[in-house]
Amino acid sequence: MEFTRPRGTRDFLFDEMRQRSEAENTLREVFENYGYGEVKTPLFEELKLFTTKSGEEIIDQLYNFKDKSDRELALRPEVTAAISRLYINEMSKTAKPIKLYYYGSCFRYERPQKGRFRQFWQFGCELIGAKSPEGEGEVISMANESIIKLGITTAEIHINHLGIIRGLFEHFGIDKEKSREVMVVVDKGDKQLLEDALKGDEPIIDNEELADILLVLIDMVGDSSIFEDIKNLVFDYEECRTALDELQELITTLKSFNVLNYNINLGVARGLDYYTGIVFEIYVPELGSQKQVCGGGTYSLIKLFGGEDVVSTGFAFGFDRLMDAIEACGNLPTVKPKVDVYVAPISDDTRQLSYTIAQNLRCENIKTEIDLSRKKFKKLLSYANNLGVRFTVLVGSKDVENNQVTIKNMQTGYQELIDIDNILSYIKENL
Repeated sequence: MEFTRPRGTRDFLFDEMRQRSEAENTLREVFENYGYGEVKTPLFEELKLFTTKSGEEIIDQLYNFKDKSDRELALRPEVTAAISRLYINEMSKTAKPIKLYYYGSCFRYERPQKGRFRQFWQFGCELIGAKSPEGEGEVISMANESIIKLGITTAEIHINHLGIIRGLFEHFGIDKEKSREVMVVVDKGDKQLLEDALKGDEPIIDNEELADILLVLIDMVGDSSIFEDIKNLVFDYEECRTALDELQELITTLKSFNVLNYNINLGVARGLDYYTGIVFEIYVPELGSQKQVCGGGTYSLIKLFGGEDVVSTGFAFGFDRLMDAIEACGNLPTVKPKVDVYVAPISDDTRQLSYTIAQNLRCENIKTEIDLSRKKFKKLLSYANNLGVRFTVLVGSKDVENNQVTIKNMQTGYQELIDIDNILSYIKENL
């Protein structure tokens, strides 16, 4: 019988895991420099947590099941809902704003394809209770700094304020259901599809003026210089003005945070009702059709689960896409050898001493491996070469009689006799 991994999942071997760990540590360092603390939520939650957030239709995309007590549960498809539940359960009395971040695997039952897997990882954050341009500016700044420090040099941040389009819906009296349908089409980023939806044989909304404005609006993409064009297009609609003011203040704030590589993009919709204002996405062009590596914005989700009306700003990186982007930019970290020193007992009577030498090195945080398979001398050196170690400590009977060992530099081939008491200092000096 042959066992294979489940469809839509992957195995990660040593080198790839070390590259992923290095990227993970980079993100942790950036987030913690901004004052964020890590939290962890369960891999599975009550099914209704996710259906409350995203509707019953999400069930088709979930790994859901009943436990032995007949409770309906699901492997988490994302972490935002779990963070809202965590806040209500554990943190509602905590002084605000609250800054937290998370990293973990998520699961979706969907067709596997390039850049999409059934098990994937998210690295994200939540700024809870700080709705303000400066809060949003800092969150976008943190996302931008993370991308830069990962060596992704071509990323584009695209920012929108959903209050502009929603203000238009309000002005023209478009009901919530039809507004949602339009936003879903906008979120697909296909202008022809939107034009068909607004002006086809069976338009979603029966309003020529609004349709014309939306088709112009979602095509407006550019740096801060296009803000005046946006303002000229929608300023006459009073319901849009608060959103325009907030977007303009965010633009000013981003400059203060030294974030300059962004575009205003009125076509970024995120497609979810709970987003209340600023939304943003980060694209890496080298990834082609799967170029989005990050999505986020400001939303009011906690009240949806029965909590108070607390606004949050957050985002999540698709960690797997980040790794693809780092590789596409040619900046995957060089994988260093797993260990620096290999201790090789040449004869049976030097094994116990070899174990002691290895442990002394490990106690000083020197990455050390030792022969555990009783290899012959030639195979010892061959194995050390395969490990890529800097030094091999050859522990032979004759050398030990003189209280010495031979240390071989595996890069240069140079070797010398070193007193056993001086092994640690020699290795430290030469690593």
